[in-house]
Formats: sequence, structure tokens, C-alpha cells
Amino acid sequence: MLRQKAGVPASDVRGVITSHRARSTIASRLYNAKEPMTLFELQAWLGHRSPESTQHYAKISPNTLTKAYKDAGYFANTRTIEVLVDREAVASGAAAAGEPWQHYDLGHGFCTYSFFEQCPHRMACARCDFYTPKQSSKGQLLEAKDNLQRMLASIPLTDDERDAVDDGQVALDRLLDRLTDVPTSAGPTPRQIGAPASATFLPLINAAGRTGDCGGCG
Repeated sequence: MLRQKAGVPASDVRGVITSHRARSTIASRLYNAKEPMTLFELQAWLGHRSPESTQHYAKISPNTLTKAYKDAGYFANTRTIEVLVDREAVASGAAAAGEPWQHYDLGHGFCTYSFFEQCPHRMACARCDFYTPKQSSKGQLLEAKDNLQRMLASIPLTDDERDAVDDGQVALDRLLDRLTDVPTSAGPTPRQIGAPASATFLPLINAAGRTGDCGGCG
């Protein structure tokens, strides 16, 4: 009766327009509101005996799903770092034989560890066997190559690492102290290597594309 009075057609692309669809629309709007009702509140409001019935009425909207994904904070804990890919090493088969082909730019040097994002010392490099200083002849030869491809790799950060990026040198020093006896990717710990007691910040890029704040470091 309401449909006929409002001049609404009997059906649309989704099918017949019924009172159940109206209840579903209202329930979905309440479920996706700025201050949304919970599933159990909707269940009581709709008069359902089971929450499974309510789930058929309340549909999550794409905007709500996007907001929930954003609020989860996944990208807030992610930064990017430049990585040099040696295409000659890949094409020649040298990479398959163990020759380094990925070189993560640490600012002061390069890390050739293939699983760099899993290394606990990535924010505070201990200069293990995977490390190549930029000022060394090997580092200079790498940067002089013509066949290098520059790419960006996403690096998920732990809470301690994010603090080091956001809060500066003091937080980075705390991270160094915590990692003193943690083995590097090559095996030895920073204490065994005799790693320096301080570290410089990596040239990380945040989600907005800006280089991470160095907190006044040199």
C-alpha cells in the first residue's frame, strides 16, 4: 500500500520490492551509522530470536568496511625503503647461484639479506656479513652499475621500531640496547660483532610519501 501510494514500482533490478527489503535497508543503515547499533541490539530491535536471522538483514557497507580496515592500523605500522635490484645478476643466473641481487638502501650502506623485512636489526643495522658500506669499493661499484632497477619495498614495523622512527634517537638507542644479544641474519649478535653503540636512521618513507623524520640526527 505504501509503495503504491508513493508511486514506487513493484520491482527493480534486485527483484520484487517487499517489506522485508525495507526492514533490511533500515537495519543496514542502523548497522553502518556513525554510532552504529550492535548486532545484538539490532536483533532485539528487529524482534529476531536468533542473531543468524539478523545477519541476513544487516549488511556492512563498503565505507564501513574501509574505515574498519583503516582503523586496524596496518598501514600505520608500515614504511617503505628503496631497494636496488641487480637485473644483470638475475638475467645471468648469478642470483640463483647465491650472488646478491637485492640491495636494500640503509643510507650509510646496503643490506643484501633477501629477507630484510624479517631481520630484527633492520632499523639498527649491526653491520653483519650481509652489510656493504657505501664508501667501500664494492658499494661504489654497485651504485655505478647501469642495469640497476630502483624499487620501493614495504617494511612492516614493530612498535619499538615505529617509536624509533617517530620519537628520534633516544628511542633508537633503546632499540639498540634491546638487540645487543639478538642474533643477526648472518648469525653473530651485535655484541659478538662489536657493532657501534649508536646507529643512524634508515631513509624510510611513510605512507604519505615523505621521508621519515630523523629527529634531528646527523
